[in-house]
Amino acid sequence: MISQKARYSFKALIALARAAPGETVQTRQIAEQENIPRAFLEQILLELKRNRLVTSRRGKEGGYFLSRSPEEISIGQVLRVTDGPIAPLSCLSRHSYRRCEDCPDEIACALRAGFAEAFTAQLEVLEKISLASAMRHAEEAKANGASQEMELYMGAGI
Repeated sequence: MISQKARYSFKALIALARAAPGETVQTRQIAEQENIPRAFLEQILLELKRNRLVTSRRGKEGGYFLSRSPEEISIGQVLRVTDGPIAPLSCLSRHSYRRCEDCPDEIACALRAGFAEAFTAQLEVLEKISLASAMRHAEEAKANGASQEMELYMGAGI
């Protein structure tokens, strides 16, 4: 499961994605609109800014906006920023690779082999889904009736 920090990050990024291009959104607005504790949101937005997912503007018209288009920000990128490496094993991580201390032969490791295929498939999906596509999917689900969507997800064990 993703952390509460990641959930709030996605909610904040989607709120920013809904704004007109170049339009800033104030922290207070996002906190109220998305029901996120303001102090926690400020920390999250600073981390997203350090990782170049959002940009801030000072002054009367100040606030935050996306650094790139919603099509260019993947769910995988956001998860890495908020929750750290996505890989279930450190030896499978592309961004934070570390050899497992208790593994004498990484190539012949059954645990690594077992997780590698599933993780590769998961990673492809996380990198393919952008904020924009997630927003479109949510709008389609709303238009088609969310109950159908829930049945699909529940049936898949998601």
